[in-house]
Amino acid sequence: MITYKPLKTMEEMECVSEVESKVWGMSPIPTHQTATAIKNGGIVIGAYDEQNLIGFSYGFAGFNNQKASLCSHMLGILPDYRSGGIGEKLKLKQKEEALKIGYDLMTWTYDPLQTRNAYLNLSKLHGVCNTYIRDCYGKMSDELNDGLPSDRFQIDWWIASDYVNNFSRIFYKNPQLLDTWHINNEGLPVLDGHFNTAQILSEPAYYVPVPNNIGELKAENLDLALDWRYKTRAIFEEAFAQGYAAIELHKTSDAAVYYYLLVQKNTLKIPQ
Repeated sequence: MITYKPLKTMEEMECVSEVESKVWGMSPIPTHQTATAIKNGGIVIGAYDEQNLIGFSYGFAGFNNQKASLCSHMLGILPDYRSGGIGEKLKLKQKEEALKIGYDLMTWTYDPLQTRNAYLNLSKLHGVCNTYIRDCYGKMSDELNDGLPSDRFQIDWWIASDYVNNFSRIFYKNPQLLDTWHINNEGLPVLDGHFNTAQILSEPAYYVPVPNNIGELKAENLDLALDWRYKTRAIFEEAFAQGYAAIELHKTSDAAVYYYLLVQKNTLKIPQ
C-alpha cells in the first residue's frame, strides 16, 4: 500500500533529492532551499511504499497580482511506480494541506504536448489553463524536454471553488476544430496549419488536436514535433487572448491525436 504524508525534516529532504535525481537525471534542488520553503508556506508531500520514498510533490509560496498561491513546482515519481494514480493522490494530499494553511489557489506549469500530464491536470483534477508561456525554462537537455522549446501551460487550480470540489461536466455540442490534421507517409500525425490568428472566436467550445505521444513523435521525426510545438503555440496564444481556457483533454482510442477542449473562461465557476 502506498501512503502519503507531509515532509518536514532535513533527512526527508535528502530522500526527496535522491528521488529527484533518479527522475530527472540532473542536479536536485538544494535541501536547504526546500527546507526553508517549507518553513515559509511551502509544502512537500511524500509517497511511500512501506519505508521507501517513491514519489513527491514540492510547492513553495507564490505571489502574483496581489494574490497569494501555492506554486507547485515539482512532482516526481520513480519509473516503476508510474501510471498507478500516485500523481493524482500526491496532488490531492497537497491540496488538503494547502487548504489547511489558507490557500485557495495552486499553480504549476507543464508542457502542453505531454498528454499524460494534461489529462491529470485538466480532466482529473479540474485545473484550468488560460496562460501560455513561451520557452519558460530556456533550453533543457533532459530526456523529457530535449529538442523542443520549453513552452508551458500554467495551470490554475482553484482548490476552494465549486468548479473543483463539486465538478459537474458540461457537454458541449460538436466543438469546432481550430485546426485539422492528417497522417503522413511515415504514419505520423501532421497539423495542417489552417488556423488563422486573425480569426475572431465566438463559439462556446473548440477542440485543439495534439499528438497522443510527443515523446515517440520526437524520436521518429524531431522536425515534425517542432512543427506541432510552433503551430499549437499560435493557436493557444490566440485563443487565450480571446478569453478562452483549456479545461479538459479528450482521449481517442483509434487516432494518433488527443483533443484539448477550450471554452469561454467567463462561463466557469472560478474567480475571474
